Amino acid sequence: MKEIFGASPELQAAAFFLRYQVFVLEQNILPELEFDQLDTVDRLYLVFFDVQLPIATVRYQKIDSLTLNPDRLCVHPDYRNQGLGTKLLARIESQAFFEGCQSSVLSAELSAQAFYEKIGYRVVSDIFEEDSVLCVRMQKELVSD
Repeated sequence: MKEIFGASPELQAAAFFLRYQVFVLEQNILPELEFDQLDTVDRLYLVFFDVQLPIATVRYQKIDSLTLNPDRLCVHPDYRNQGLGTKLLARIESQAFFEGCQSSVLSAELSAQAFYEKIGYRVVSDIFEEDSVLCVRMQKELVSD
């Protein structure tokens, strides 16, 4: 498995390919909701590859200088339940901590809430709808490895 973190047209294309497969085709989220104004040319992504195939990705963004906001995390269906989502978050949480972030806040689909709770996130909101999916806001304090 190869990991690439950065902002390049090729990396964004790999992230978009996987997000289209998972969110648009599998979860029936409208493309205009999935691909938003935060998908800029300089946006950072972490993508895991199996040879050339993107198998897991997350969009790296911050709310402010102290708060990471991981978004659009997804794993290819054939590669689920192998710890890739946990590895994605660990990598970007470590990067954010290195850059001075103290916490991580994200919107979690209700179906993914238990996953995030297992890795230290806690619910900090009532249920709400985002991109036509029921979600909760979750938060985690970042600490050194």
